[in-house]
Amino acid sequence: MKLRINVLVAFAVLGMALLPSCKKEQPTPKEVTPIMEKALNDSTSIWYADFKRFPQKDQRAYLPIGVFDSGTGGLTVLEAILGSDNVDNISGEVKSDGIPDFSGEDFQYLADQANMPYGTYPKEGKEMYLRELAVKDALFLLSDKYYELSSDKVAKGNKAKCKIIVIACNTATAYGLKDIETLLELSKTGVKVIGVINAGVRAAFDDIKNSRTRDSLSVGVMATIGTISSGAYERTIREVQKAQDYKGYVQVVNQPGAGFAEAVDLEKDFVDLSLAAPRDSYRGPKLGTGEDDIKEELLDVYNFDFSNNAILYKKENGKYIDFQLNSAGNYARFHVVSLLERLRATKEQAPLKSIILGCTHYPFYLDTIKKVITELREYKKNGKFVYAPLISDDFTFIDPAKFTALECCKILREEHLMALRTRRGNVDAFISVPSYGVDNSNLEENGALKHDFKYGREIGTEEVTTVVVPFSRRNLNPDNLRRLEVLVPITFSNIKDKLD
Repeated sequence: MKLRINVLVAFAVLGMALLPSCKKEQPTPKEVTPIMEKALNDSTSIWYADFKRFPQKDQRAYLPIGVFDSGTGGLTVLEAILGSDNVDNISGEVKSDGIPDFSGEDFQYLADQANMPYGTYPKEGKEMYLRELAVKDALFLLSDKYYELSSDKVAKGNKAKCKIIVIACNTATAYGLKDIETLLELSKTGVKVIGVINAGVRAAFDDIKNSRTRDSLSVGVMATIGTISSGAYERTIREVQKAQDYKGYVQVVNQPGAGFAEAVDLEKDFVDLSLAAPRDSYRGPKLGTGEDDIKEELLDVYNFDFSNNAILYKKENGKYIDFQLNSAGNYARFHVVSLLERLRATKEQAPLKSIILGCTHYPFYLDTIKKVITELREYKKNGKFVYAPLISDDFTFIDPAKFTALECCKILREEHLMALRTRRGNVDAFISVPSYGVDNSNLEENGALKHDFKYGREIGTEEVTTVVVPFSRRNLNPDNLRRLEVLVPITFSNIKDKLD
């Protein structure tokens, strides 16, 4: 009897010991940031979204597709979407049928120009504010209002709400995708969101698997400082490598593109076409010996364009004492050479199979970037090729935009949300500008937010420092408009008649 009791006690003790491991694992609670809390639950807040009034799924097919970026660079993603023909429109099979995949779809595009560059927020210790900006961008696309003029105190314009959100910005994807996913999940609207990073990484691995030399390769990532510092691309590359059980060695070479996106958008602290001499306010790369500096000994490798003040410099006794990049093309040259120099400094020096253009602004200068790669292949020092051994024979560029377009089409077809109109689709483009309430002391001469004010703002407030208005010739640089007309012609043809 005593033995039986002892056995029963032993089993009871064993059961108690095992009990915690038998419990169902609890899911990690979703983080709800202040802006999300206001959007979801605070009906007194200006950020309240009132998701209960969001159109039901059977009413959404003819709503627009929403796309946002920190500036005009994301128009490269919209262009890829508008021009994509990857799917048979009748069968849904992945093959071209001569008809645009999004024929008849309406679009809304938001360029958060007033708050860019996004990549600077993490560097300034403002990662949470960047996350809040990404959520606000999504909330605008999910809303039905916009400001007609920056001087308006309330949003008077009416627009449609969006049925799906595409984050065309790599930095916003890296820092804001999870928050937007959480917001949409808690909103119970069923709206989906797509980020550009995963699409680009999957394309890079498809390229690697088709390579003639698969044992040891490098993937270059050119992106903003914020995107690189987030680790999002490298983390996603390792996740995809594990998921696909790829056994080859993949080296990731990250190149933070300081100033490149800003130069494309003609931000005056990085590019000022009116200048002929260096200025104190310059924030781009400078001459030096650090990893992120312009190296004087590499000037013949960069092969910078000095015409039309594309380089601003001072010399004394034949030596540069000041040297500033003053064209987006020269920023492109500096960052491509710097990426190859990073690869050359690694122990493995695995050949570069591809470069992921991890910022939507970079495809605007793809011709220049390609030209630099060609020059580097041919560059010799003391009769020897310096960079050619580092570049794979079947090297390619990966633009995540076209793969994002394919993913967007796939989701809309699966959700039965394609518009399937016979008429041509419509594009409404919006841009953020400083609001009427911002004191003049916080504005630059050109009306932009001053750096210290922009990166000094706090999260979770009701303060409105920027408002969203339609694209117009008043809020778009003429040089920028000419560039858009050439580089995103489908998009430009859709918006040009609306520019006042």
